[in-house]
Amino acid sequence: MTTAPRTARDFARIELTRAILVAARAQLAAVGPGELSLRAVARELGMASSAVYRYFPSRDHLITALLVECYNESGGAVEAAEKQVPRSRHRRRWLAATGELRDWARANHFEYALLYGSPVPGYAAPQDTIGPAQRVPQVLLGLMVDIEEAHLPLGSPPVALTRAQRAAMAPISALMDGRIGDERLARALMAWATLIGQISLELFGHLHQGVLDYDAHFRRLMESVADDLGLPG
Repeated sequence: MTTAPRTARDFARIELTRAILVAARAQLAAVGPGELSLRAVARELGMASSAVYRYFPSRDHLITALLVECYNESGGAVEAAEKQVPRSRHRRRWLAATGELRDWARANHFEYALLYGSPVPGYAAPQDTIGPAQRVPQVLLGLMVDIEEAHLPLGSPPVALTRAQRAAMAPISALMDGRIGDERLARALMAWATLIGQISLELFGHLHQGVLDYDAHFRRLMESVADDLGLPG
């Protein structure tokens, strides 16, 4: 099936949509996602609010577009960084991926807060956000699959999981077609919580005067997680 060539109107719509999203991201920094306003975006662009509503019928539609854009942006950055490392260098892949997510977060503080901070009051993310939101976790889970298939041992003896704990991870295990053992999957989930928790503590100021060298602390923490996951040096 052929695709009809884009017209000048199509390109104008693309450019205006981009301008609206840029203005909305500036609003995130100024007032946060909870106060995001289509009318304020329209004023910033010198447009009638009715014109903006033709592109984004509500605040929730705009937030969804921002989530999709920022998940894809951060996911693309992490994927690119991890792919630059040889597949057999598992620890370096982990450090590259996690370091890139931190770098993106530090360069896009307010966008990171939208993705991983407090929920926006009155907003429920639709299905459209699920695929983009999975991009970074899929990189890390893909690494877990590789080390599982390489039969690399865990960094410390496995701990027996209860039936309830295994059942709790069933959706992720099914998503990965059972290619990650339950013990490693449990550790991968703890690794994800450690990664997001550490970045959030740093960005939201909770380590102020508690950690004097954020770079050294992050590296040491990610190395420790790599040890636990059984990633060879």
